[in-house]
Amino acid sequence: DVCEGKDFSFPLEEQRVLELWSKLDAFHEQLRRTEGGEEFIFYDGPPFATGLPHYGHILAGTIKDVVTRHQSMRGRHVMRRFGWDCHGLPVEFEIDKLLGITNRQQVLDLGIGKYNETCRGIVTKYVAEWEAVVTRTGRWIDFKADYKTMDINFMESVWWVFGQLWDKDLVYKGFKVMPYSTGCKTALSNFEAGLDYRTVPDPAVMVSFPVIGDADNAALVAWTTTPWTLPSNLALCVNANLVYAKVKDRSNGTVYIVAESRLGQLPVKAKASGKKQAPSKGSNAEAVQGGLDTESYELLAKIPGSSLVGLKYTPLFDFFLELQDTAFRVIADNYVTDDSGTGVVHCAPAFGEDDHRVCLSAGIIE
Repeated sequence: DVCEGKDFSFPLEEQRVLELWSKLDAFHEQLRRTEGGEEFIFYDGPPFATGLPHYGHILAGTIKDVVTRHQSMRGRHVMRRFGWDCHGLPVEFEIDKLLGITNRQQVLDLGIGKYNETCRGIVTKYVAEWEAVVTRTGRWIDFKADYKTMDINFMESVWWVFGQLWDKDLVYKGFKVMPYSTGCKTALSNFEAGLDYRTVPDPAVMVSFPVIGDADNAALVAWTTTPWTLPSNLALCVNANLVYAKVKDRSNGTVYIVAESRLGQLPVKAKASGKKQAPSKGSNAEAVQGGLDTESYELLAKIPGSSLVGLKYTPLFDFFLELQDTAFRVIADNYVTDDSGTGVVHCAPAFGEDDHRVCLSAGIIE
């Protein structure tokens, strides 16, 4: 019987369904009935063994369950074994916290064998919690016949697959900008990099890059929160769909190019000290037009972003001059926005994922 109206409860109804499935042993009965039939192999990406399930796991798990249920309902035999990802830094991170390890020498003093055994010991730490949550979501999967990526047969199967790819000449060498741990001396996944996420103040600087051959000797102004990457600058990136402005500093005649919507970010000169400072909300409204402090700057021209593409500029340093035939020029991409900075992005392809992507696409690097 199903209650209706205000007496109906989805959670209670779900519990009844779960109890019925348990009583019928529905999941294993389905496997028995389809045994010997056409196999459907589902390749799953298992969760890390060191944490508790969260919304992301539940969402992905529900989608996986829909796919495997659909194939089962078509009469196919679909084995579903829960897996545990035991590789990567998350396991080591947990053990380092547990044992108070902060450097490589402490691991060597403890002994690699003992350290590894301690890591293996926490793989099954949250099995009960995972099984309870996954079962409650209604997902059909076998926890009793689970697998772990640290199992020898699993690792050997991965190497076998890689060997097949190698034999078919499907393996190639590529480059990808990734977070890096100087302590662990290895690249990090985004998940691993986020394990010690902190909110910290970032230095932000504006840097001018003189445009070669400009009639007004203008300089493009780039804004960056990673000034230590400036020696590796190979390009400047704008947005071809934005409008840029060329303005002259009334105090010294220097001409700058920034996005029109970011003119308010240019430093203004304080009347008392003569030193330049960032514009404040209390600036004289009559002296500000479209974000530009007209007492400090004169608007010379408005320029479509597309017309800046291809301009060459003088690099800050003499590094990578051997690339000057293709580098040190303006390129365009929609990842450049006008909600921060100057609308001009300094690109150092060795340090940023977008930087690497746009420089590769523009033929600046190979």
